Amino acid sequence: MAGSGERARHWRYTELPGVDLLRARYIRKTFIRHTHENFVIAAIADGVEVFHHRGSDVSAGAGALALVNPDTPHTGRAGVPEGWRYGALYPSPDVVAAIAAETTTLRGTPGFARPVLDDPYTVRLVHQVLRAADEGNALAADTLLRVAVTRLLRLNGGTLPERRPRTAGARIASRARAVLEERIAEPPTLERLATDLGTSPFALLRAFRDAYGMPPHTWLTDTRVRRARLLLDAGTAPAEAAVAVGFTDQPHLNRHFARIVGVPPGAYQRERARPGERKNVQDAS
Repeated sequence: MAGSGERARHWRYTELPGVDLLRARYIRKTFIRHTHENFVIAAIADGVEVFHHRGSDVSAGAGALALVNPDTPHTGRAGVPEGWRYGALYPSPDVVAAIAAETTTLRGTPGFARPVLDDPYTVRLVHQVLRAADEGNALAADTLLRVAVTRLLRLNGGTLPERRPRTAGARIASRARAVLEERIAEPPTLERLATDLGTSPFALLRAFRDAYGMPPHTWLTDTRVRRARLLLDAGTAPAEAAVAVGFTDQPHLNRHFARIVGVPPGAYQRERARPGERKNVQDAS
């Protein structure tokens, strides 16, 4: 990243399918409210990260892990002037479920019970997974990933709640979401969307926030970035991806992408286009 003292690398290792990897140092970085399809296992090496999670701010300092379940809205920012340095694993729900079924007694859909866990041992394991991926050591990376996820589930695991009953508000929110997904590049106004669904703008806003943890416009930005990631992974140029998902231009995509993913789309695409290549990047451990 630019000479601000901040740096980040977001990549994949082909021998760890279903897992994204991140190593970063942020000082002034602010992550807007967003979600991930995968789990977030962020191991703090130094500094403090503060993130809003389920209605309140929580802090993770050196030796702690920030843990976020899939599709859970959250933010992120520095909790101290010097920022925070961390390494993160983003295993898919299928990866975590398979490990849980083999090594724990959890039933149902496994997840994390608390968003912050103080456990320096697992923090070291996470950074060792990243180092092994950097070095092309598939056996170590796979082994250490499984040990880390198993330990986290045993220390802080639980069963994610089943979907709530379909109230009238939830049905309206679901229909609104379907419209926005279909019209991602040209979404209607809140008033038009509400009118088409037979409700009022504020009633729709409340229902959508209750169902998805964010207002429709924030959810739309999050979804656009998710789709842009898929296009970038498939080799689409950032400028083309920006227009395809409804951003006005590439700078617009760059701004939102960096505030959700943590790196600009160009850097994201370059790293993930060569997942097997070793990188001489400073480890956070």
